[in-house]
Amino acid sequence: MVRGLHNHLFMMVLVKNWWALALRGLIGIAFGVFIIARPAAALTALVLVFGAYAFMDGVFSVIAALRGARRDRSWWALLLSGLAGMLVGLGAFVLPALTALVLLYVIALWAVVTGVLEVTAAVRLREQIAHEWLLGLSGVLSILFGVLIMIAPAAGALAVVLLIGAYTIVSGLVLLALGFRLRAAARVPEHMMRRAA
Repeated sequence: MVRGLHNHLFMMVLVKNWWALALRGLIGIAFGVFIIARPAAALTALVLVFGAYAFMDGVFSVIAALRGARRDRSWWALLLSGLAGMLVGLGAFVLPALTALVLLYVIALWAVVTGVLEVTAAVRLREQIAHEWLLGLSGVLSILFGVLIMIAPAAGALAVVLLIGAYTIVSGLVLLALGFRLRAAARVPEHMMRRAA
């Protein structure tokens, strides 16, 4: 009973926010088209944005550590974390190829974790809506994508960038379809939605 109520509430949250999934899909499609059209620029941008983020995150951590040094004995951990962030950020600018390889593994791990969570959500939704397989399919695509990156990183960063572009387009299309499917479900009365599942 409690699990059914929890699943129903989960479904209602998704139905009310169908547009967020559809928007996520549209952004994924646009991002994928940009990547495929300009793979070298996309890889360079990814490395530079990551480097700038890591460096600035480090700077703010160092500032916070130094400001807290008078009041807190554990300020040194924040200081070390900030210095490490600054070094990683500088490393991204000095050694962009190594940074790109590390980022590929981070992206691969993210894709696998996201995929597992999407498959889990699809299994939970199977009793709530028809065509929950779209979310499951998105999850399986994420897992496969992550595993492919881990298996063949030497295929070249640009080739992986093209895979990222293709993945984001396909995943975006799947999420767009799911978003509109949820929009249609929002128009169906609740008692009809449960019966259709």
